[in-house]
Amino acid sequence: MNILEILKEDYARFPMNQTYTLYADGVHFKDPLTEFWGIERYKKMIDFMSSWFQEIQMDLHQIKQEDVLIETNWTLCWRSPLPWRPRISISGRSELRMNAEGLIISHYDYWDISVWNVLKQHFYAQS
Repeated sequence: MNILEILKEDYARFPMNQTYTLYADGVHFKDPLTEFWGIERYKKMIDFMSSWFQEIQMDLHQIKQEDVLIETNWTLCWRSPLPWRPRISISGRSELRMNAEGLIISHYDYWDISVWNVLKQHFYAQS
C-alpha cells in the first residue's frame, strides 16, 4: 500500500490507530495554534484530542502528491466537552513533506477560518 492510501485510511479513522511509522522521529508540526518537533509530541497531541473532544470526524476531500510534497484538503469536526456540547468545524489543508527515505518530515496545517472564529463556534455554533 502506498503512502497516499495509508493516509486516506488514517484520515477516515482519525484520531484512532494512526500510522505513526509514516513520520520521521523529528517531524516538524505546525498549525495556527501550536508548533513543535518530534513524533512523540505528535502522538501526545492526537491522544489529547481523543480524550478531550467527542465525536471527532475528519473528512478528507482531496489528497495529491507531487514528488516529496503531499497536499490534503479536509474538514475536521468534533463536539466540545462544554455542557451544551457545541459542534465545532474547521476546514483546511495540510502540506506534508517527505525525506529521501519516504518519511514525513513536516506536517503543516492551514485553516480556512481564524482561531477567533473557531473559538466563537463554542458559543454560537448550531448543535
